[in-house]
Amino acid sequence: MALTPEDIKDLALNALEDMKAKDITCLDVKPMTSMADYMIVCSGTSNRHLKSIADQLIEDSKKAGHQPSGVEGESGSEWVLVDLIDVIVHIMLPDTRKFYDLEKLWSMTPGSEEQG
Repeated sequence: MALTPEDIKDLALNALEDMKAKDITCLDVKPMTSMADYMIVCSGTSNRHLKSIADQLIEDSKKAGHQPSGVEGESGSEWVLVDLIDVIVHIMLPDTRKFYDLEKLWSMTPGSEEQG
């Protein structure tokens, strides 16, 4: 039986918590894009921690019978993206996460641009 987007989200959140990912944020992006239902952003403490988190997430997903679509930025990267099809997981070093501020970008609704 195929996993629902909510099942995949829960699987990902559990894997991230098990691997001690920091500041885990889950965004419902269904109203903004057809690319995924959920986007999860979290931080790791080092490049090695990012890779360990991503590896565990991929392993847990495969064990549940859900093959990830792809992984970007693994080796020595400050940002690893794991595409679980209905759920996109961004695992970043804190400074990189702060710089790109994906939570703010993806929480903006169409027409809600900030006024300076």
